[in-house]
Amino acid sequence: MTGGTIGGPGSGTGGIGGGAHTEALLRDIRLQLLDGGLHGCLLVRDLHTGDELGIEADTHLPSASLVKVPLALATVERIRRGELDGATVLEVPPGRVSTPGPTGLSRFRHPARIAIDDLLYLSTCLSDGTAADALFELTPPAQVAGILHELGIRGIAVRHCVGELFDTPVERFDADQVHLAHALAIDAGTSGRGHRVPQLDTTRANTGSARTYVDLLQALWTPSKIHPDVAERLRDLMAHNVLRHRLTPDFSSDASVWSSKTGTLLNLRHEIGVVEHSDGQSFAIAVLTESLVPASAQPGADALMAQAARSLRDHLRQL
Repeated sequence: MTGGTIGGPGSGTGGIGGGAHTEALLRDIRLQLLDGGLHGCLLVRDLHTGDELGIEADTHLPSASLVKVPLALATVERIRRGELDGATVLEVPPGRVSTPGPTGLSRFRHPARIAIDDLLYLSTCLSDGTAADALFELTPPAQVAGILHELGIRGIAVRHCVGELFDTPVERFDADQVHLAHALAIDAGTSGRGHRVPQLDTTRANTGSARTYVDLLQALWTPSKIHPDVAERLRDLMAHNVLRHRLTPDFSSDASVWSSKTGTLLNLRHEIGVVEHSDGQSFAIAVLTESLVPASAQPGADALMAQAARSLRDHLRQL
């Protein structure tokens, strides 16, 4: 794994206080990630100064469930415009997914009647794929992408609904053979980031980079083309994310607020979020990873992601 980012947004190179110490830190984090079986793409940005530190921050990876944040943004923006009514109740068919992972309506066995506002909560806070696809029926991927462009959000590709994420090799193997699906995910890629598994092919999947997702977070937490009421709703949704096993242990405390969204698909483990400290400092963080270990449960990888991100945040905070 190569590549590091030091300096202000988009700088790619340059000197942020620390010099050799900063370079040594980035080198150590790269080695720690590799030793833990992770290819990591990270970026941490101080939302007040613009200073940032990253590793392969411009590498695009499939977004997995991170795409539910752009989806929520587009949906709330359409509610603000009067094109949708958050109180409108929809009948949502059950997902009936039986494999481990999916939550909420995705595991329901019977239809449910749910308001658009509540689908937003399920999609964003519980990462419910069936709820997300009900929202995608109202605002298809191409329209979501168009709204992102209108709001000045660049570099996040929204190409398909979330239901396609359920149809992976995992569903074709017995529980004791899931490692084979992960082995395929690891080994079947190409040098140009194509892949035999469509959901992992960056030319066909929903994609983004650590930098593009940090840019999105910055637009939600600081003044931008996004309407303040829309940004506030998105921040509130991310603050109530219930999936808190990955970066949360290193960023949530009595003296800070951590708002986030996770994304998981085969060997991909992602999380984006903003930590707001009681002293007024705020940092946008994106950690996108590919595991090189053919296993589904890897709590050590989650912990390593958090440690790497915290090390970058701690270094920026001391400058």
